[in-house]
Amino acid sequence: MRTFTLGAGLLAALALAACSSGGGGSAARSQDNAEAQPPAAAAAKNVIFFLGDGMGIATTTAARIYAVGEDGQLTMDTLPESGFVKTFSNDAQVTDSAPSMSAYMTGVKMNNEVISMSTDTVAKSPTADLTSSCGAGNGKPVSTLLELAKAGKRATGVVTTTRVTHATPAATYSHVCHRDAESDIAAQLVPGGAQYNAALQDGVDVVFGGGRQFFLPKTAGGKRADGRDLVAELKAKGYGYAADKAAFSAIDPAKTQRAVGLFTSSHMSYDLDRDPNKEPSLAEMTTKAIDLLANRSGKQGMFLMVEGGRIDHALHETTAKKALQDTVAFDQAIQAAISAMQQKDPGLKNTLIVVTADHDHTLVLNGYAKRTGKTAPGNPGVLGLAKDYVSGKNLTDADGMPYSIIGFGNGENRVAGARSAAAALTDDAVSANDYHQEAAIRMPAGGETHGGTDVYIGAIGQGADSIHGFLENIEVFGLVKKAAGL
Repeated sequence: MRTFTLGAGLLAALALAACSSGGGGSAARSQDNAEAQPPAAAAAKNVIFFLGDGMGIATTTAARIYAVGEDGQLTMDTLPESGFVKTFSNDAQVTDSAPSMSAYMTGVKMNNEVISMSTDTVAKSPTADLTSSCGAGNGKPVSTLLELAKAGKRATGVVTTTRVTHATPAATYSHVCHRDAESDIAAQLVPGGAQYNAALQDGVDVVFGGGRQFFLPKTAGGKRADGRDLVAELKAKGYGYAADKAAFSAIDPAKTQRAVGLFTSSHMSYDLDRDPNKEPSLAEMTTKAIDLLANRSGKQGMFLMVEGGRIDHALHETTAKKALQDTVAFDQAIQAAISAMQQKDPGLKNTLIVVTADHDHTLVLNGYAKRTGKTAPGNPGVLGLAKDYVSGKNLTDADGMPYSIIGFGNGENRVAGARSAAAALTDDAVSANDYHQEAAIRMPAGGETHGGTDVYIGAIGQGADSIHGFLENIEVFGLVKKAAGL
């Protein structure tokens, strides 16, 4: 895997004259996103918002070592503006993806599980058919950046490796009291149909990801109890459609105005497991989306959200290798977007690219391991056992047993009793694709939790100099809105 860098001239130009971000405070906690400051004189007509789901600082550090070694750089490391973001939700110290992404998209703090609704919205679990049971008077929708972009005559797109109805993508285009009401979320995406979100006007122009099951009736192998075939409805509204890599590759941005790609029934594959002949990579989906949006007739710029969603899922499983590879795939999508936009907008004079995460996880790097360099055949790297930086021998715990560099605060793999009662770990075992790293607190399978630590944010392009310092997640909305002139 290679290191990606930006041109020195571009970095120098974009690093000049950073202005104050105006830190947290009562104004930063505004519950009405209409109170944001007026547009800047020079606006970025193109905005690409990258969200690494669950991509905490420890995960990005481990991914860097995994891909390019301790002294290497990921693309996100080279962004000229950077800072940290607090992620707590309205009712929880540790957020889930729904209110965290919604905070970025709306500037409003909301309760866990809630998608782009007002602060007073109470999360209520959906019906067995995954339709909403919010109840009358339970909050109200709040405008998202994507909706504001539609109102500003810009082309819009959503790209993800999860179901397109999952919490992060849903927060850009839908409004519901509980993230699990995915049948309703899908319906809000289909122009002219029942439950359509009218704020999307003629519809989101590009949607790529997984989640076909929520667009098809049960009779066609889907999960919709209402009998609707939303794929057919989208086609009837003029959308090009792709269900596999071949159809995706056949989409011609010069001839296609709008496109939907639903490549899997549920989530797309982990990048480590992905068959490139069946599923496009996140970088490929991002580049295709940019080309489609740039060619969208009559539009005045674009707003594109790109999620590396399966980073989060691998971390919940405590399968670190999958999480790190998906982080690298996410980083490659960032590089692909920068390169594509440099071709269309040299110097990114009309383009803002933002990269952040919605929350942390409990992944940790155990000490005091010697430097490993990048992971490669014959070298497990950061995925291996911790070895003494002087002698090179395995470090051991209080039971005299070796341990891996990567561990988790909680997760499914915790040895009962003394670790000396179990077989000693080896580099081959702990660096395997499906190995579940050990955890301090035992959880059910897949039950590793989010963490409450602050996350990274970085930016490049027009207006990027306003995105730095220590921010509330709701502040990011106002900064992007102002930079984009929305």
